[in-house]
Amino acid sequence: MKNQETFPGPVQVCGKTNAPSSVCEHCVNPETCTLNKLGIGCRGFVVSVKGDPEVRRRLLEMGFCAGTHIEVIRRAPLGDPIEFRLRGYHLSLRDEQARYVQVLPN
Repeated sequence: MKNQETFPGPVQVCGKTNAPSSVCEHCVNPETCTLNKLGIGCRGFVVSVKGDPEVRRRLLEMGFCAGTHIEVIRRAPLGDPIEFRLRGYHLSLRDEQARYVQVLPN
């Protein structure tokens, strides 16, 4: 069984090396932002999942649980959908769905 990832130290994110105190350059709020605001190559940890009960349940079933490490891999040419890597697999979400996931960029 694969070990759960823990909060990392300095890593290569968004084309630059940053320490835990720095954040993704694509996020407006330095504390947390929604998943659809992260740029390509940015990483973070899921803080919370919002939305109506059906959408929230579906996102949680797909693996977007609090503490999950996530990385933005790429976006479609028109920006929607967005491909993410989490829990050892790749998953694509529409921008509309990704805005319900609150992340802590690192």
